[in-house]
Formats: sequence, C-alpha cells, structure tokens
Amino acid sequence: MTSAPDQASLNTLSVGTAGPRVAFLHGLFGQGRNWTQIAKAVSGPDGADARCLLVDLPDHGRSPWSQQFSLDAYADAVAATLRDAAPGESWTVVGHSLGGKVSMVLALRHPELVGRLVVVDIAPKGYGSLERFEGYIREMQELPIAELASRGDAEARFNEPDPGVKAFLLQNLRRDGHSWRWQVNLDLIAADAALGVDSRIADWPREVDDLPAYDGPVLWIAGGDSRYVKREDGERMRRHFPRTRQFTIKGAGHWVHTDAPEIIVTALRRFLHGAT
Repeated sequence: MTSAPDQASLNTLSVGTAGPRVAFLHGLFGQGRNWTQIAKAVSGPDGADARCLLVDLPDHGRSPWSQQFSLDAYADAVAATLRDAAPGESWTVVGHSLGGKVSMVLALRHPELVGRLVVVDIAPKGYGSLERFEGYIREMQELPIAELASRGDAEARFNEPDPGVKAFLLQNLRRDGHSWRWQVNLDLIAADAALGVDSRIADWPREVDDLPAYDGPVLWIAGGDSRYVKREDGERMRRHFPRTRQFTIKGAGHWVHTDAPEIIVTALRRFLHGAT
C-alpha cells in the first residue's frame, strides 16, 4: 500500500462509442457504476451521442487504496486516468458530492483537461466534519463480515432502516471465495471521520484558492431539498468558476441523480451540446 494511489490505474467503465467525452465522478461510498443509467441515457440509444467514462475514485470500487486522504491526490489520479484514456482530448467532467469536489479541484489544477464542468450538490468549501456519515460508518463497522453466509444474510444483519441507503452501502461488500470484505477503504474513511472538524474529506484544500479561476462553462446543480448548497455559497463558487450557471431541482435531495434522473439527463444533454 502506498501513500497515494497509482495515478494511472483507477478502475473505469466505458459507455458509448462516439461523441464528446464525459467523465462521471461519484460520491463518498459510491462507485462509477452508480452513474450507469445516466451515462447510457446521455450516450443515446445507439451510443453515438457521448463517450462516457465512469470512474472509481481512489479508495472506492475497484480502484487502489491510499494511506491518507487528499483531494489533490484524488484529482491528480483522475487527471492521469483521463489522459491515459484519451491523450490530448478534453472532457466534460460530472462530479457528485465528493466527486464534485474532486471535479472542481481537477478543473483548477488541470484546466486543459476540462472543457466543461458539472458540479452536483456540493460547494467549494469545508463542511466541518463527516457527521452526516458517522452513522453509516458505524453500521458498516458493526456488520460481522466474518460470520456472513450470503449477501442475503448481510442484508438481514445490516442495521440500516432505509432500503435505498442499505443497498447503496452494501454495494461495497464483496465476496472473495468463502469470505467477505469491504471494497471501499472503510478504515481510512472511519479514521478521517474520527478527526471531527479536522476531517480532510469534509474540508476544501486551501492551496487551490491560490490557483487561477477556471474559465470554462460550469453547470452547478443543486437538490432543492438538500442542505449541501446554500445561497451564500454562490459568491465563493463564482470566484473559482466565474462562468457558473446554477440549476436547482425542486423536490430532489442530495442524491439528485437518483431522485430526478430524467431532469439530470436532459440538463446534461443540453449542456454537452453547447447550452450554458
């Protein structure tokens, strides 16, 4: 295990065969394939409308683990992956939550790679701590994976009342032969959450505040029922991304693409084809 993930080895899934290149970056505890249905819809019925790349961020999915969390290292790993996938080309990068932070840092650190940026329900700021996720972390740690007989057994034992959240978190459970393991780097996330207000995952890297603003078009999507994007975040967002257009989806929560997939697809398709 190294202190930073191998920048060229993030796991990816491709959807579509022609058209503009689009990279999707998931949130904490997610993985690239969470965006599969959106990517299929964006790429069109014959796959010719967009070439989508669903990326597993470091410490998630089938990508390598790191010893310490760093948004800069995550962004650099994504940059290396995109360069390897399409040398010399630029991308529309879509990032949700943690992936939205990574996408913003990517655009600021590697602007030549990002032709357009879509940030979903997150702002370029520190959120204080991972308090919102502490219950999920505890539930995952308390699952006796050494005793599990089947995935059904895991579902029965997992102490999460919301079936959608349960399915989302248990997608990280993988079987190796007769044993089970967490595919996500749960120890790293739990250690970061234990830092409280010093959490790196919840924070925003101060060093990027000194970088030039990103001058490409930005679509900033927020869930109307989410608490992650506030009115006062607009000034900070536009300082880094002056060509930002905000779009709030009424009735959607933090997982906007799950709550309102049709609206997200329509917005992405319009944005890809020049709407700003």
